[in-house]
Amino acid sequence: MIPPQYPENEVERQLAVEKYQLLDTLPEESFDNITALMAMVCDVPISLVTLLDKERNFLKSHHGIPFNESPRAISFCGHAINSDDQIMIVEDARKDERFHDNPLVSEHQAIFYAGAPLVDPDGFRLGTLCVYDTKPRTLSPQQQEALLAMAQQVMRLFEAHYKNLKLEKLQKNLQQRNDNLEKFAGVVSHDLKSPLAQITALTQLIEEDNQTNLDEETRQYLDYIKESSDTLRDYIDGVLKFYKTDEALKQAHSWYNTEAYFKELLGLFRADESVHFELDLLPKQMYVNKAALTQIFVNLIANAIKHNDKDQAEITIRFREHDKVSAFEVSDNGPGIPEESQEAVFELFTALQSTDKFGRTSTGIGLATVKKVIDSLKGSIQLESANGNGTTFKFELPL
Repeated sequence: MIPPQYPENEVERQLAVEKYQLLDTLPEESFDNITALMAMVCDVPISLVTLLDKERNFLKSHHGIPFNESPRAISFCGHAINSDDQIMIVEDARKDERFHDNPLVSEHQAIFYAGAPLVDPDGFRLGTLCVYDTKPRTLSPQQQEALLAMAQQVMRLFEAHYKNLKLEKLQKNLQQRNDNLEKFAGVVSHDLKSPLAQITALTQLIEEDNQTNLDEETRQYLDYIKESSDTLRDYIDGVLKFYKTDEALKQAHSWYNTEAYFKELLGLFRADESVHFELDLLPKQMYVNKAALTQIFVNLIANAIKHNDKDQAEITIRFREHDKVSAFEVSDNGPGIPEESQEAVFELFTALQSTDKFGRTSTGIGLATVKKVIDSLKGSIQLESANGNGTTFKFELPL
C-alpha cells in the first residue's frame, strides 16, 4: 500500500476546506440525494461526498456504508485530489500497488473506485464525489460525464452554504450594530436632555431676573439660545422615537371601531383651529396594530400641518380595504413636493425646508420613521404630489 502524499499547497487547501464549515456537520438531504442518484446512475452500491481533513477523510454524505469518516492515510480520495485526471478511476484495486493491501480493499472489498475532485473557485481540491463497487469494472462515458456534472453541483452546494454563512454573519453584525446604535442613541439622548433643560431654565431665569437690565441685542442672543435648545431637543426626541419603533411593532393587532379610532387620533390636533379634517372611512371596523398605525398617522398629519402654506390647512384621511390589505391616504392642500425630491423625503435627517411654518428647524426624522414602521409591517408607501397642488401619502398594510 502507498499512502497518499499531501499536496504542496496543503496548508492553503486545508484552510479552504475549513472555510466552508462542513466538517463534522450532520447529513443533509441535498447531498444525500446526489450520492443516491450517482449510485443509481453508475450502478454501484456505494457513493460518497468526501472532504479531506488533516488526518481523515470526512464523509459529508455516505450512501451504502454506515460510517462517516476514515483515516486519510488509507483513502482513495487522498490520491484522487493529487491526480491530474478529471476522474481518477481504479478498475481493480487488488492489482494496483497503491491499494492491493489497503484495509478498505482487504476488509471492505473496495475493488472499484472512481472519484471526481471537488474544486473550489480558487482551484483548491477539497475532496471528491466518488463511487465504489465490490467487483472490478469501469464507467461508461455517459456515467463519467454524470459524475463530473454532479461534482460541480456538489461544489455549487458548498458555495451556497458558504454564502449563507457569510449572510448570517453579516446579519448578526448588522443586528449588533443596530442594537449598539439604539443603545447609544438612548444614552446620548438621556445625557443631553438634562443639560438642555438646564440651559433653557437658566436662560429663562436670566430673562426674568434682568428684565430691565437687558438690551435688545442681549435679548436676541437669549432667544437664539432658547431656539437652539428647542431644536436640539426636537432632534433628540425624534431620534428616540425613530429607534423605539420596534416597541410599537411588538404590540398585537386588534379590531377597532374605525370612526372611534380616528376621533381619538384627531383629538391630538383639534386645538389648532387653522386645521380642518375630512374623513372618508370604510369599513366600520379595522384590524390593525394601533400603536404602529398611530405612529404613522401622527407623523404624517404633523408633517402636513407644519409645512402647510395656507391660512387654513385642509387634511383628508381615507380608509378602504381591498385585496387583503388596509389602504390609507393622507392628503393635504400644502405647497406640494417637487418630483425630484419625492424619494429623498423618506431618508433619515433629510428635510426639504430648513424650518417649518412655525419657525422651528425641520429634523427630517418624521417621514423616515413612517417608512421604517410601514416596512417593518410588510407594507408599502408612496406619495403623489406636484408643486403648489398639495401632497397625498398612500400606504397599505397587509390584513
